[in-house]
Amino acid sequence: MTPDEMQFFDPVDDYAVTWNKLPHWSQTGTVAFITWRTADSIPKHVYRQFVSQRNAFLQSEGLDPFGHWQSVLDALPKTDSLRIKWKLIECFDGRLDECHGACVLRQPELSRLVADSLSKFDGDRYILTDFVVMPNHVHLLAAFPSEETMKRQITGWKRFQARQINALLGRSGKFWQDYDFDHLVRSEAQFEYYRRYIADNGRRGHLKPNQYRHWSRQL
Repeated sequence: MTPDEMQFFDPVDDYAVTWNKLPHWSQTGTVAFITWRTADSIPKHVYRQFVSQRNAFLQSEGLDPFGHWQSVLDALPKTDSLRIKWKLIECFDGRLDECHGACVLRQPELSRLVADSLSKFDGDRYILTDFVVMPNHVHLLAAFPSEETMKRQITGWKRFQARQINALLGRSGKFWQDYDFDHLVRSEAQFEYYRRYIADNGRRGHLKPNQYRHWSRQL
């Protein structure tokens, strides 16, 4: 792929939305905003706070947080559905920016390892435009030639990074949370918003420059 082959979300073209704990969006060749986090990044008490905040927000939007709200949300007009889904992600991401857990990616050698692995196949398997490696999570913007390529690459990134980081730390076990989040970029304006969001992540987390790692492609 080349940067010229990237596209933004086309609601007329085929796309898929599936749910785990967060929505998963996919469309061939479309730039996606992707997030994954360390296994210890949201302790139980923090997750309970998020759920309480999420439930209050859902109720304010007329959705029953104790019912089948995901399917009801998917059936709403696309503008409303996307607005609500992104608000849910912002609520969750705010908890990540509080930097819970061991936050080992504050260590420059570990954040560099993650950054190098993200860049390794840029221009071959995918096009990477922006990323930030935070102490306990990663955000990136990238386009993939297919949904399967995206899934396979995210799995590969997380598996390699976890193995290398655990070896350097002299430990074993789960490093990344199993699931991740992705959101298809709908327009150039939204693309620029996400680029600013990624660039500003360190400031929102009140981090020093050497405690996170940001990269952005000049387009």
